[in-house]
Amino acid sequence: MKPIYKTKGAAHEYGELALNIYTGCPHQCFYCYVPNVMHCDREKFHTDIRPRPNIIEETRRQLERERITCKRIHLCFTCDPYPTGYNSSVTRDIIKLLKEYGNCVQILTKGDGSRDFDLLDLNDFYGITLDGSESNEEALSRVRPLKKAHDLGINTWISFEPVIDPDRVLWDIAWRAQKADKIMIGKLNYHKSSVDWKAFGHRAESMCKSCGKSFYIKDSLRKEMEK
Repeated sequence: MKPIYKTKGAAHEYGELALNIYTGCPHQCFYCYVPNVMHCDREKFHTDIRPRPNIIEETRRQLERERITCKRIHLCFTCDPYPTGYNSSVTRDIIKLLKEYGNCVQILTKGDGSRDFDLLDLNDFYGITLDGSESNEEALSRVRPLKKAHDLGINTWISFEPVIDPDRVLWDIAWRAQKADKIMIGKLNYHKSSVDWKAFGHRAESMCKSCGKSFYIKDSLRKEMEK
């Protein structure tokens, strides 16, 4: 078992290395690709959330064996490092372990990771996902910890991927992303959509520039913009 792995394809745009801590995710996003990729039952994936077997021990063995250090490791792609409603204390142990070996972390969550902010420093990134489909309450529950992290001097970022409601995302970029140090924007893939991705991409790029935000537009959206 090698918990830390090299990313490929679209995931590589987020970073070189990643680690998935849990076996499932409770958010039940309709666009979630993981059950299909992992060939598992979708309902079970969204309800059976637990730490991967021996994840801490196996991560330590890999860190020692491969001498992984001075790397930024993304948490997580196939799960959420802070699955709402479930015990996520293992995430804290993983962060401690990665940093013990001289690495830093790039967190991406739809949950609340504020309890672990004491572990993060200037080399780490704390990020949230917003796709434009969230209720105001859901969005605020993610943005509040982001603002707290920013005020503590932790690097912050927002992943607007996949974009579900373009107008809402543009509004979020202008108003909810004020405390984000960087932004990533990506289109909805593998599902039918009536969105004019070319027009949206240019509007989003213009919005980021006018707000003075560091941003990255995912390759699939950039290709639509160049048509």
